[in-house]
Amino acid sequence: MMPQPSRELLSRPSLTEVASYKSLGFDKFENERLAAIAHYDVLDTPREEAFDRITRLAQKLFQVPISVVTIIDAHRSWFKSCHGLEGQEAPREHAFCNLTIREHLPLVVLDATKDERFAQNPFVTAPNGVRFYAGIPLHTRDGYNIGTLCIVDTKPREFDAAQVSLLVDLARMVMSEMELRLLATTDSLTGTLSRRAFNEAATRAAALAIRHRHDLSCIVWDLDRFKAINDTYGHSVGDTVLIKTVKACIAELRQTDSVGRMGGETFAVLLPNTKRTEALKVAEKLRNAVEQLQVVVGEKLVSFTASFGVGSLEGATNDAQTLLEHAGLGLHKAKANGRNRSVMWSDPDNPMIFQKRRVLKAGQIHFNGRTSVIDCTVRTMSDEGAGIDVISSAMVPKHFELAIKADDFRKSCKVLSHSEKHIEVAYC
Repeated sequence: MMPQPSRELLSRPSLTEVASYKSLGFDKFENERLAAIAHYDVLDTPREEAFDRITRLAQKLFQVPISVVTIIDAHRSWFKSCHGLEGQEAPREHAFCNLTIREHLPLVVLDATKDERFAQNPFVTAPNGVRFYAGIPLHTRDGYNIGTLCIVDTKPREFDAAQVSLLVDLARMVMSEMELRLLATTDSLTGTLSRRAFNEAATRAAALAIRHRHDLSCIVWDLDRFKAINDTYGHSVGDTVLIKTVKACIAELRQTDSVGRMGGETFAVLLPNTKRTEALKVAEKLRNAVEQLQVVVGEKLVSFTASFGVGSLEGATNDAQTLLEHAGLGLHKAKANGRNRSVMWSDPDNPMIFQKRRVLKAGQIHFNGRTSVIDCTVRTMSDEGAGIDVISSAMVPKHFELAIKADDFRKSCKVLSHSEKHIEVAYC
């Protein structure tokens, strides 16, 4: 039998101690931890080979079916890289990694069915559920655990101190890649600007446009039903679709226009010296270009479309973040109205959308007389409203109370608009 991890390594709090974390003030620095995540600007970014290489190596090195790099925000465990699992996120409350980030030591669970902390966890009780788990906190230079590198098996395993040490080294490689991401300016797959670089370019462009009173518009587009393409034909075909889409769109743009990859299949374009009506025409040109594309898969031709949202720097839109948000709201409306169309955001569409600042805060949605609670991550705020991420907006009622415990904040809210995982609210 292989040697067991040391007693110190496996020593972890009991269920009672875990339940008392919040009452003991364990989450006192949660907003600071979320600020550390925001610094890396990694949430909801596309897959990157640098991270996939590490999870593939972990999977092969330890002969496990599942290996994941997770980033844990206020309401979910989001997968930056994942081998062996469907989907890209899971509720934080059930994630083993939620306990891992609370400590600076590795968390090793040899048989979850015999561990009081996890025996009734839905990930354990499910068919082919988790039995073995080993996770290493992703520790930033300034002392915050932003996520984990973990390996998982559906059967119990032994795991010795030497193996733990190897997993620790791989986790350090993950953090090294996180630091390198801060220096990267281009997306490795499409050659467009990275999200961080695009946001910086948008900030500069907006400042110049305001100072010199120039027009500035933005287009945000998203491929329609892209997940179905990946699921049906595989990620290599999905990557080809992304590359061809970007190439076709760039061919319709000027050299002065900037293109950035904002998420998996979501892109944005900055259009300097472009009025809103002209920007909508550009969006339609891009939409038509995408609609004409096809990808050959075996003997089949695969067609696809995209939806476009347009925003302009005018009126209530007077900074880069609001410009992007308004273009994004136009995109949401294009999706809601049937996809494969271009929609311009304008005040009459929703006069209660307000200029907001970017944040990353842990929140809770309370309803049914505060007897029902949904964890959420607050992404934008203003004096009048907020933008909130959730696991599923279908579970959120039209009226609720938003609470941010760390800020002693409570506001009654009403939902203005929503997508699958995001809602915009106004305070009542």
